[in-house]
Amino acid sequence: MSERGALQRRIRVWLAVFIVCLVLSGLTAFPLVHELRWAEELLSSSASPVPEHVPALMEWITRVRTGLDTADAEYPFVLYGTDWLAFAHLVIAVAFYGPYRDPVRNIWVIEFGMIACAGIIPLALICGPIRDIPFWWSVIDMSFGVVGVIPLLIVHRKIKRLEAMERTPDPAPAHEAAAAV
Repeated sequence: MSERGALQRRIRVWLAVFIVCLVLSGLTAFPLVHELRWAEELLSSSASPVPEHVPALMEWITRVRTGLDTADAEYPFVLYGTDWLAFAHLVIAVAFYGPYRDPVRNIWVIEFGMIACAGIIPLALICGPIRDIPFWWSVIDMSFGVVGVIPLLIVHRKIKRLEAMERTPDPAPAHEAAAAV
């Protein structure tokens, strides 16, 4: 396999992982009510150290579960917003198929993704306090932007290398050069 082909393969692997993570993140936004019930049951079980060692987390999970249960029972249309959140994740994941197919031509999608990851931080810092989100939870939210930008930075660097390779033609392999003589 040529160096160019190997580089393109590594780009595709990183993008596939990123796409899968976006899809999984999106899919988990659909069943929030059930997930929070399950999480609360798991965290409050007798085998869990969370209630004793991290009571603030337990209180937060219970508060969020109560809010979602109330919204689901009395105002289910509010949860429609999380359906759109899920849909947005899925649509953004589809956009990354462009750089998967043609990384150099679609590098702008990678740059868009990096900007979106950076935008998570001010969103969490501004909207978290407005929505009465504990700061430590906002830090968890911000970590998605920090962690998400890492594969995108790696892919961006690799695409720039691929672009440079495409500007300079591959030297002909020795057996092709000998056959041309």
